[in-house]
Amino acid sequence: MAYKITEDCIGCGACQAGCPVDAIADGTPYVIDENACIDCGACAGACPVGAPVEA
Repeated sequence: MAYKITEDCIGCGACQAGCPVDAIADGTPYVIDENACIDCGACAGACPVGAPVEA
């Protein structure tokens, strides 16, 4: 399962910088490409507000 980013996103970009496969695009909230996501959880670990969650 891919991760998704909830409306709790504050747009800081920490998740995007932490993604090893560049699956996260700019937006409000940021958007994870579910086809590119490898379900590693790096985005969730990098986010200061817990916006990325398992879909």
